[in-house]
Amino acid sequence: MGGVRAQFTTSVNIQMSLYSIPFYASFDERLDHPAGYRPQGYLFVATKPAHLQYLEKNQQLQKSLGLKEVRMLSADEIIAMVPQLRSDDILGGSFCSSDGFVDPYSAMTGFIKRAVENGAKVWKSAEVSGMLRNGNRVSGIATSRGDVHAPVVVNAAGPWAAQIAKMAGVDLPVTPLRRMLIPTEPFDDLSHEIPMVIDMTNGFHFRPESRGFLLAWNDPEETPGFKFDFDPEFIEKVLTRAADRVPCFENLAVNPKRAWAGLYEMSPDHHGIIGEFPELPGFYAANGFSGHGVMHAPASGKIVADLITTGSTKVVDNVSVLSPSRFKSGELLHETALL
Repeated sequence: MGGVRAQFTTSVNIQMSLYSIPFYASFDERLDHPAGYRPQGYLFVATKPAHLQYLEKNQQLQKSLGLKEVRMLSADEIIAMVPQLRSDDILGGSFCSSDGFVDPYSAMTGFIKRAVENGAKVWKSAEVSGMLRNGNRVSGIATSRGDVHAPVVVNAAGPWAAQIAKMAGVDLPVTPLRRMLIPTEPFDDLSHEIPMVIDMTNGFHFRPESRGFLLAWNDPEETPGFKFDFDPEFIEKVLTRAADRVPCFENLAVNPKRAWAGLYEMSPDHHGIIGEFPELPGFYAANGFSGHGVMHAPASGKIVADLITTGSTKVVDNVSVLSPSRFKSGELLHETALL
């Protein structure tokens, strides 16, 4: 959905957001290209006492790491912010004004543009078919356009990351998982200045998009796989939850032809996998972001560049927790604030 937020539950994810969100805020100036950053906030709406306790605990960590804009809201404050919400069960919530949205395609274009300006070569429609080695080190890749020789190879293949890793002879536990989004037709009965709203009752969430809204929900029945087709039955599932929380959405118009599906690249602990594979020097991972890839792209790129050039980074306090080796050692992280 192009969301960016710092409201996470682990230090490393929060710190990556604290680097990435200011980067997006200054993206136009840094890269001379728009990223479409809109700081309209994320609003987590709590309907159970356990939700409030969860949010309060998370905020303690978030604030300790330097997130200044996050705060708890009362039910009345939430209703004042989004009056159209059904509020009989709302107890309060969490809001961060620096959270918001970016345009993923525009951000990608901006990064590519600046990279090319600085000497990078971009090959489009070039399929990777193998990994080149020199002894026990990686030495490049084989592609449909010929071999590319390099002392460092970064696997940033998204949902296809495991296949690329397999070519290199290493295991990478990244699986593709379909996520579907539903854009509505123009709708003016709700302000387009509201934040991303997350109903903690069931995970339904929505945000303004153009003249309408973008609706989403994490379907627990979804199974892994390279599924790019949009399931029309998903519309009814989402609209039922939408109308329940936002009664004026009852007659919301959607065009199934405008809905789409994409893939998350899921890791077992829902954190990015960043770092060099110990068993194959020169081969680095930048994978498994579990829906936070665009959100954490500035931090991820900086971390990978730092590790390659200096062996360390200041973006996060302990980058080793993101290492590919954590899956063999069993030292997994645990992120629960997933959308």
